[in-house]
Amino acid sequence: MTEARNFADELAARETPAVGVWNRLEGRPRTVGFDRALRAEVRDPLWMLTRQWQLGELRGADAGSPVTVTYAVTPSRPTRFQPHEGTPRELAVDHPLETAAERRLPTLAYGASGDEKVAFDLRLAIGRQWFKLMAAQPLLANLFRIREDYVKRYPIALPAPGNPGDVAKLAHPEVWAMMQTIAGRAMDGHLFYLHLKGGGNAEDGTGLLGALQRDLLRKLGRRLVRWYESLIERPAPADATWDPSRFEHRFSVAAGAPGGGEKKLSAKEYEGGTLDWHAFSVDPKNPLGGTKPPEPTLTRTVFPAPVRYSGMPLPRWWAQEDGKTNFAAVRTDSTDLARLVFLEFALVFSNDWYQVPCDLPAGTLAKVTGMVVTDVFGQKQAITPAGAGPDQDWRRWSMFTLDTIGDDDVQADTDLLLPPSVPKVTEGPALEEVLLIRDEAANMVWGIEQTVTTPIGEPRRGSEAAAEVVTFRRRLAEATEAADADPPRAPISYVLMNTVPEHWIPFIPVHEPGDHREIRLQRAAMPGVVDQKPVEPRTTLLRPGLDQPQPGQKPQYFVNEEEVTQAGTRLSVAYNRTRWRDGRVVVWLSARRGVGRGEGSSGLAFDQLVDTPLPPAP
Repeated sequence: MTEARNFADELAARETPAVGVWNRLEGRPRTVGFDRALRAEVRDPLWMLTRQWQLGELRGADAGSPVTVTYAVTPSRPTRFQPHEGTPRELAVDHPLETAAERRLPTLAYGASGDEKVAFDLRLAIGRQWFKLMAAQPLLANLFRIREDYVKRYPIALPAPGNPGDVAKLAHPEVWAMMQTIAGRAMDGHLFYLHLKGGGNAEDGTGLLGALQRDLLRKLGRRLVRWYESLIERPAPADATWDPSRFEHRFSVAAGAPGGGEKKLSAKEYEGGTLDWHAFSVDPKNPLGGTKPPEPTLTRTVFPAPVRYSGMPLPRWWAQEDGKTNFAAVRTDSTDLARLVFLEFALVFSNDWYQVPCDLPAGTLAKVTGMVVTDVFGQKQAITPAGAGPDQDWRRWSMFTLDTIGDDDVQADTDLLLPPSVPKVTEGPALEEVLLIRDEAANMVWGIEQTVTTPIGEPRRGSEAAAEVVTFRRRLAEATEAADADPPRAPISYVLMNTVPEHWIPFIPVHEPGDHREIRLQRAAMPGVVDQKPVEPRTTLLRPGLDQPQPGQKPQYFVNEEEVTQAGTRLSVAYNRTRWRDGRVVVWLSARRGVGRGEGSSGLAFDQLVDTPLPPAP
C-alpha cells in the first residue's frame, strides 16, 4: 500500500479507500433511580464547551431543514412483449404481467397418446358446461336425444389392456375406477372443442333439427369456445417463456423513452413466483420496436417528511423511545455486512433521511427528470440521483434501479420500474414436481419425479405411480410367460446392472459441441424393470423433445451443467389464481424453480454376483 501524499486530493478522487473507525460514548447509570440522571446536570460548562469546540460542533454549517420538494417525473408504460425465442407483440393490459411471463399449456404428459394431451377433468368440465348451456335454452331443454348423440359422437373409450398407451389408465386403481365410470356415459368435451375450432358446426351428428335449433346450437358453440379459452390463460407455442435448458423464464418488455426511442427491459433469470423490478435489466441491444411515446411529464411540489420506523432513536431528550424494537439484541459478525449497514443506518443516520410522496400507477417505467429542494432559508438545491455515474463503477451504490446488460462503458440507468404485476397470487397444489440431485458416486444427475399428474388430472406421488406401473406390467408378463420356462439352476447369478426406480430419470455429462472442457447434461433413459424398454419421463418438465420430435432427428434434451448445484434444484408446476385491477379473475399454469435438498445416491451398481432367487413353490 502506497503512502498518501495529499489526503484532500486523494480523498476527492477516492484513490485510497479507507474505513473509518470511531467509538461512541454512552451514559450508563450506576444507581437504581433515574431522577438525577434525568436532570441532565452540567457540572463543568467550560469543559463541555471545550469538547464541543474540539469535536467541531461550534463550526458553522448550512444545515437548513427542507421545506418543499419540487420534482418532475416522466412515466412510460411497457407496451411490447417478447419471449426469449419468439417475436415481439403487444403487451396485453387486461391481465397481469405474470400471466404472459409464466403461463404454459395445460398439457398432459403421463398417459397421453394421440390428441389426448388434456386431462380428463378438463374434458369432463367442457362437456358439463356444454350440457349446461343447452339446458338453459327452452328450445333445447327437452331434447334428451341430443345428449345421447353428443356422447356417441364424442365418446370416452374404455382403456384396452393390450394397448401400451393405456398402461397409465389401467395401472392406478383410482384412474381405472374413474375410467369405468365415465366411459360410454360422459362426453369428451375437448374433442368437441377441437371440432369447433377446426371449423365444424355444433349441430353436426345430432340428427334432424330445425333451423332455429341449429342457429342456437352454433351460437352456444361459440360461447363454449370463448368460455374454455378464458378459463385458463394459454400461450401460443411461440410465446412460451420457459427455457428448459436453464430452468428459468426468459422474456423482454419495452417502453417508450423520453426524447424518443425505446427502453428494452429483459428478464434473463426469472425463476417464477414474485415478479418485481429486480428481475429486469436494461438491454441496449435488439430493440423490439412499436412502443408508444411516454406520457406527459408530471410536476409536483410536495412537503417532505422525516423517515420514521419502529425503534428509531428520538431526537428530543425528554422523550421515551419505543421499547418494542431492541437493536441491542441483534447479533452480528464482522462479515455480516448487511446487518452492520442496517444497524448503522438505524442508530446513527436515521434522522438524516426524508421521504417524498409520489403516486405512480402499476405498470410504469418512471424517470425522475429533476428534483429541487427548498430549505427554511429559502435556498434551492438540485438533487441528483445517488446511483448516477458509469454503470461498471464498483463504488456506485443504489437501490430500486436497474443494471445494464453487458460490459460497455455506459451511464447507469436510474429509472424506477413498477411492473404491471399483482401483490398476491394464490398457488394451487403442485401438479408436477421434479427434484434434480447430483450423484457423485454414479457421476451423473438424477431427475426424481416426486409428483406426477395422472390422466384424470390429479397429482400423485411419483414413487407410487412408478411402483403401480411396474406391478401392472409384471402381472401382464406373468400371464404371457410360458408355463414350461426353464428356471435358473446356478446358485448365484451375474447381474450386469441393478435396477433404479422408474421415476428416477438420468442425466449424463457430455461435452459441449466443439469444446473438450465444458460439459452439459443430456437426458438419458434407464431400462424398465420388467420389459427392459427405455423409461420415459412422466412430467412435462423433463419431456422436451419427446412430445414434438423433429423429423429425422433423435429426441434429445440438454441442461446447462451449472443449473444443478450441489444443493440441488427443485422444479414444480401448479395453477395460479389472482384478480386484476378490474376485478377479473385470471388463472394460469406456471413452472417455478427452487432450491433442492442436497446431493443423493441412487445405488446404481454394475457387475454384481447375487444369489439366485428361489423359484416359487408349486
